[in-house]
Amino acid sequence: MYELIVAEKPDAGKRIAESLADGAPVKKDIKGVPYYELKHGKKTIVVGSAVGHLFGLAEKTKSKGFAYPVFDIEWVPTYTISKGAAFTKKYLDALKKLAKDASSVSVATDYDVEGEVIGLNVIRFICNRNDAHRLKFSTLTKEDLVEAYEKASAHLDWGQAEAGETRHFLDFYYGINLSRALTSAIKNAGMFKILSTGRVQGPALKIVVDREREIQAFKPVPYWLIELQVKEPVFVAWHETDKFWEKDKAVAVMDKVQDEKKGKGAEVKRGRFNQNPPVPFDLTSLQTEAYRCFGLNPSVTLAVAQDLYTHGWISYPRTSSQQLPPGIGYQKILKSLAKHSEYAELANLLLKKPKLVPNDGKKTDPAHPAIFPTGILPKDLEARQVKVYDLVVKRFFAVFGEPAVRETVIARVDVKAEIFVAKGTRTVEKNWHIFYAPYVKLEEAELPQMKEGDIISIKKFVLHDEQTQPPKRYTPASLIRELEKRNLGTKATRAEIVETLKKRNYVTGEALTVTQLGMETVVILEKYSPGILDEELTRHFDLDMESIREGKKHRDEILGEAKEVLVKLLSEFKSKEKLIGEELKKTFSETKATMTTVGPCPVCKTGSLIVRFGKFGRFIACDKYPECKTTFKLPASGMVEVTQNVCTHCKFPMVKMIRKAKRPQEVCINLDCPSKAVPVSVEKPCPKCKEGKMVVRKSIYGSFLACNRFPKCRNIERIPAQNQETSKKS
Repeated sequence: MYELIVAEKPDAGKRIAESLADGAPVKKDIKGVPYYELKHGKKTIVVGSAVGHLFGLAEKTKSKGFAYPVFDIEWVPTYTISKGAAFTKKYLDALKKLAKDASSVSVATDYDVEGEVIGLNVIRFICNRNDAHRLKFSTLTKEDLVEAYEKASAHLDWGQAEAGETRHFLDFYYGINLSRALTSAIKNAGMFKILSTGRVQGPALKIVVDREREIQAFKPVPYWLIELQVKEPVFVAWHETDKFWEKDKAVAVMDKVQDEKKGKGAEVKRGRFNQNPPVPFDLTSLQTEAYRCFGLNPSVTLAVAQDLYTHGWISYPRTSSQQLPPGIGYQKILKSLAKHSEYAELANLLLKKPKLVPNDGKKTDPAHPAIFPTGILPKDLEARQVKVYDLVVKRFFAVFGEPAVRETVIARVDVKAEIFVAKGTRTVEKNWHIFYAPYVKLEEAELPQMKEGDIISIKKFVLHDEQTQPPKRYTPASLIRELEKRNLGTKATRAEIVETLKKRNYVTGEALTVTQLGMETVVILEKYSPGILDEELTRHFDLDMESIREGKKHRDEILGEAKEVLVKLLSEFKSKEKLIGEELKKTFSETKATMTTVGPCPVCKTGSLIVRFGKFGRFIACDKYPECKTTFKLPASGMVEVTQNVCTHCKFPMVKMIRKAKRPQEVCINLDCPSKAVPVSVEKPCPKCKEGKMVVRKSIYGSFLACNRFPKCRNIERIPAQNQETSKKS
């Protein structure tokens, strides 16, 4: 008999086993699924792992078609729900086998709501138990894992488990019922299209649409600014009125001063202020900062941070906390980081401080501290991991720094009784800026020394004709910040919601622009079923989740209320289903034409190139077929976005290819485009099979080398950059 410890994923299981083992754990497997046997003191322990969620929600009795509402649901193995989850079966079976001979079970999944649900389902559906011990940790370091094991609680975190399960039920109720209602409406109008929305997705789309409406309704208002350019000493100043809303008044001032060659220092004010260090990272601030510094999408940042955590290099990233408790061991972490050549100087500077006190923020998290580096030095990091890890380390350093001292100078210049104001701010003492370089972004505008009564030489006056600007569109980072501000979604799901809006083609681009489909969908739902977009209702249920976690409310109470709301909402929807379906059908028909038209056919000159779907996948073809048989290949994977742009090399249309975990790439559809040409000299024998020859092949992304024995040999290589450059210049 042994104690079974259940990890959330195999990588975490490996680290837990290595940390708890007195010696080295023995790795074994059940049909390819790894598990570990080890000794910890006098105990025999087996560490097995799930692979994320092994169970999902589904109808107890499968209903026909798109019938709704649906509330009779249950947990079932994920491999029975989705073909894509088939791989989870062997993990479920392995845990079931390991659980049979276990004398006790401990859950060591991530200590958050999702981790608790994963652990709960393993305990009750695989281990056939009612409860288990619970390990609680924020890093996958040996020290923390041993402490978590020694101090494991005797029970699951039932508040967290119930809150998590309630959220899953709520999201399923909303997701399946609203999606079925939309799909049924358009199907009954004569078009088959699977439509989806969700509890948070609808309100999130409404937020972006409302911003788009503000932009579209915005009417620019003209205003005028008067700039004074000073020749000696050199600086610029602006008229104290700032914006002149009436041109006549601005022109009158210009007429009064434009011939003047001298001005007089009227007043100079200097003031210093402290700029406090930044607060520690919670997930949202890490995502927004990584977007600002590196252009990384929030979903990518979360994935990278999760990977860094799994390797034991940073603490748990899905946290709302902006506080670093002393218990994490500030000095210990700094001493470890000091062993890294890149961080040694900064770490040693902080270690010289008599006391280390972080500049904690206000936000807290009941389960985890803010994000911090563990001190374990990483190895073989990929480019994105390097960026996010460095950002986390530098932020950790910066929160212990002293406030920076900045000086602001406001100088007023008198020209014929017209006052012009110059402002400058500079950093006098960098302090925490040193630790956060190169991520400190501040404007340094130093004014020359000047005092009251000084005579200045004027270079010229400039009248600027400006207009007020509309609000900025949301970026993925600013949208997740807005969702957090409005208490919509969770720290772990907000980035996924933004990605879903993109996948559904409701929004597009980095500055999130609402598509015609997104705009019309909201218009239709506002008209016929505004409850689907109700932000207040969504927020209400999200706050209820927290009440459940704290033990103030119960699952049945919340789910009962949700059913009542949905029954009423869906009843109203069904009464207008025909009208909704007709409008959705019209919107999709118009949108499809816009989304799939790549541009004019460059061959026949009369047709349009359209994205088509055939037996062997996607391709682009002229709509004048069979008169024009022009076609272009498209990759099997990735999203194709129409751009209306034309290639500068061959004048063929360009499309944007959007692939997972890669930057969007705008490419020419013409495989024979001069930009994709390469010299024949790059061909060589295949280094893999030794029999074939590496020959030039072409794809929409450009030329590459592939073995001519394909499909027997699937070896491919990039063409050396210098050869690509040679071809572009020739």
